[in-house]
Amino acid sequence: MDDVLIFSIDGLNGFNEAIKAVYPKAEIQRCVVHQIRNSLKFVSYKDRREIAKDLKSIYQADTEELALQNLEYFNDKWSKKYPHIYDSWKRNWDELSTFFKYPKAVRKLIYTTNPIESLNSIIKRKTKQKGSFPSKEAAFKVLFTSTQEVMEKWKSSRIRNWSEIYPQLVIYFQDILVKYI
Repeated sequence: MDDVLIFSIDGLNGFNEAIKAVYPKAEIQRCVVHQIRNSLKFVSYKDRREIAKDLKSIYQADTEELALQNLEYFNDKWSKKYPHIYDSWKRNWDELSTFFKYPKAVRKLIYTTNPIESLNSIIKRKTKQKGSFPSKEAAFKVLFTSTQEVMEKWKSSRIRNWSEIYPQLVIYFQDILVKYI
């Protein structure tokens, strides 16, 4: 691949540095869904619903400034009981807030790694059914056919609001996309 516009990543250590080394112009968006899951991991069941609502006010804010205000409100409200949540959001804010640069339609496209996780799930299911492989080539064939199957599914399902998203991406990444248009 010559260019990638935006990477949506989970919190794997060192992944963002590796991306920047190969694709220095690419934007990096940390998966908000992973961040929420990690935030709620050590939260008491009775507080989960309210904390999830307060986190939603952060990642669904209209602007980054409003999101930061809501993050500070979250800290004021929950820091005594769950300081790790605010610390994690603050530490990862540069990658969590990338999507605030874009209109809402683009945000919905890049805020999560779920499509990639879906691919991984299908590959895992296909390889688990097999148990073992007689050769590397046999394993690669299963990986290839699984990937082809998912790609067919992706081709048949249209990205919602693509006619709105694509022109926005062209505006934001004109210097990169000009050679492909």
